[in-house]
Amino acid sequence: MSSENGRSPVMADVARLAGVSHQTVSRVLNGHPNVRPETQARVQAAIEQLGYHRNSSARALVTRRTNVLGVVTFDTTLYGPASTLSGIERAAREAGYFVSIVTLTDISRASVREALDYLAEQSVEGCIVIAPQRAAVESLTDVSVARPLVAVEGGRAPGLPVVCVDQVGGARAVTEHLLGLGHRTVHHVAGPMEWLEAEGRVQGWREALEAAGAPIPEPLRGDWSPRSGYEIGLRLAEDPRITAVFVANDQMALGVLRALGEAGIRIPEEVSVAGFDDVPEAEFFTPPLTTVWQNFSDVGRRSIRLLVDQIDRRARKGSAGATETEEDLRDVVPARLVVRASTAPVQLR
Repeated sequence: MSSENGRSPVMADVARLAGVSHQTVSRVLNGHPNVRPETQARVQAAIEQLGYHRNSSARALVTRRTNVLGVVTFDTTLYGPASTLSGIERAAREAGYFVSIVTLTDISRASVREALDYLAEQSVEGCIVIAPQRAAVESLTDVSVARPLVAVEGGRAPGLPVVCVDQVGGARAVTEHLLGLGHRTVHHVAGPMEWLEAEGRVQGWREALEAAGAPIPEPLRGDWSPRSGYEIGLRLAEDPRITAVFVANDQMALGVLRALGEAGIRIPEEVSVAGFDDVPEAEFFTPPLTTVWQNFSDVGRRSIRLLVDQIDRRARKGSAGATETEEDLRDVVPARLVVRASTAPVQLR
């Protein structure tokens, strides 16, 4: 409701209705512990009766804090980036922040610069850039920003704090799992070359094969889609020597499973298939898919924690330290192998 003269209620109106001081209302709003429960109840009742909302702009002028973080993302239709964004949003809310999101269709220095400038105009306190593609990381290398910035899934972005899943370790674990089942080697259906996650998974797969002294087949490139996995799976079905396939994401693995099934190849009796991501549907594939789980919630929490730490450090330094370069941090989230029924000890076709 409005105050008596028709204007929006302010903190003084809440104080008058509750019969307390302006400072007491402020303490209640800020969660101060030294407020008696009955006083807090009266203030909350007055807030609800008046329909009072805090003036965030006025508060920001006083505290120089807006409690808003910016996020720049690229392709939110794919499971990984979409889940990463969801994890960041959830972690921001838990930390008491709101999120302003900019989604780009074009990845370039100009588009990233424009996105960061737009978020700066929204008075965000810091920015997270979801940067799983090489072009996204390169666009950040010479972008100068006055606010703290964290790159997520950015590989090793020079001079920038990065939070990423251990793509190499996850791929190494699933390849070692297949080799441990007795397969002579493991073929790989890789993701697009420009994706850093795809390259990390190729690296882990290759390292495991090299360590085992196993033959290293040429990886076959897909585009993350089930259709590309299906088309590659038809080619794999023609080679009777293939007994194990590690696919760089679960969506392509779904296509591989269908292609092999249509070719009359039994899984896992004749060919073992493993994926990466552990999408919610993976345990309901036919057969349930062995894959690698990525903890996107942990990625979100670590990203927000790293960004807020930077914000707090700059606040302690004051505006004079706002343009200083932050130390280069890289926080790697472990990946976990999830073994299901799509992999088994090798059997000859």
